[in-house]
Amino acid sequence: MHADWMWLEEVKGRERGELRTRRFEAAARARRAASLELSNRKEFATPHHGAVNSLQVDLTEGRYLLSGASDGSAAVFDVRSATEYEAGFIAKHGNILLVDKQHENGHKFAISAAVWYPVDTGLFVTASFDHFVKVWDTNSTQVVMDFKMPGKVYSAAMSPIATTHMLIATGSADVQVRLCDVASGAFTHTLSGHRDGIMSLEWSASSEWILMSGGCDGAIRFWDIRRAGCFRVLDQSRSQLGRRPPLLQNTNDKDHMDSLGPSPSTRSYSAQKRTSNSKKKSPDLRKSQNLTHGQMQQRLHPGLSSSQNRATAHYGAVTGLRTTTDGMYLLSSGSDSRLRLWDIDSGCNTLVNFEAMRLQTGKPLQLAVTEDPSLVFVPCMASIKAYNLWTGTTSQTFRGHYELVNCCYYSAQDQECRNFILAAMIGKFLCGLHQLQLLLKWKTMTSGTGFLQLMRITGVTKNSCTSVY
Repeated sequence: MHADWMWLEEVKGRERGELRTRRFEAAARARRAASLELSNRKEFATPHHGAVNSLQVDLTEGRYLLSGASDGSAAVFDVRSATEYEAGFIAKHGNILLVDKQHENGHKFAISAAVWYPVDTGLFVTASFDHFVKVWDTNSTQVVMDFKMPGKVYSAAMSPIATTHMLIATGSADVQVRLCDVASGAFTHTLSGHRDGIMSLEWSASSEWILMSGGCDGAIRFWDIRRAGCFRVLDQSRSQLGRRPPLLQNTNDKDHMDSLGPSPSTRSYSAQKRTSNSKKKSPDLRKSQNLTHGQMQQRLHPGLSSSQNRATAHYGAVTGLRTTTDGMYLLSSGSDSRLRLWDIDSGCNTLVNFEAMRLQTGKPLQLAVTEDPSLVFVPCMASIKAYNLWTGTTSQTFRGHYELVNCCYYSAQDQECRNFILAAMIGKFLCGLHQLQLLLKWKTMTSGTGFLQLMRITGVTKNSCTSVY
């Protein structure tokens, strides 16, 4: 009752013009996220007989869910239209497309990644431990293109903003990142620099040419695919405190920053500003220093110095990467059970201290982040934890899985339903077979046509002799 009263006061404050738009929007999102709970009104009956390793809702319509599993199968579901209703109350969604080992062109081993073609639901890509990356036609369920890789494929990614290329970045047990061109059906080039297999890949949200890779060697490397060699290796010891201050210190930006999380201390920023003002130099001196700095950057770009090249982001394998939607920050998870937030522009560790978590160590994890960005969803063993992105505190813990959670996916597409948030998969073991069920929709108390979606899925392991892959 108190929460409803507070929300009513916020609405009235917005109507009177006392609460600014960005602040009100952030309050609405926070209220929705805080009221998530598991619903028993909707479920997905999946055909998978093993752990589901990858999830994605298409980026064009926000309607079709693609999943890839350790039994070598990939399936597509319609998240809006139910195939049947149980007792007239529970909406059940069956798969509308399935490719498995019985398919003439199906994968022989586990599917580690399944991604939609970014601009069309007519194609999707699967990567597998059988050393193949395949491009599928959704309408005919046939393989239109495949790429033979030198080892087990751990990850695959396509840029969501690319307009001039159709490249699939792939990471495998081999130490090189390979770029596959859908347009030509050939490898364009390889990116060398890692000293061990590549477990995670992420394209930049602000540039179609920038790719980030995380390896089993603990390194996160930045690549400009138009040039040879990586141009940055993240170092966990190189840090800055919190978020960078906004460019314009006006009231609107201040409200937005306050609503999303703490920024670096005003004192430190003011001190830096005073220091920079006190050390003004002549235009000629500044010009010569800039030239020297530019030459140094250009000289170090192809190979970097020895110390920079061996820098590590995690003590162990980098198991997951996710950029914020504004393209300014990068989240990484590692087998050291650490989550780190990086400033992409400066390459610094922001030193956000995320509360204690326990992560899987031997396989890639799929992270999710809200649009704000204010929350990050992390698969933590048999649960999903929602952390405040800027303070590292635990906002919520979602429980319900019987076994390990492998991946989660967040979508902010509008839906027909107004009072629910899409949610999760629950895995369970029945009669000696791997059975997976999707339970969807987390109830929210907010009104309005737009609503957020959160999806999670589990990986099930039969004793110790059957791995998730």
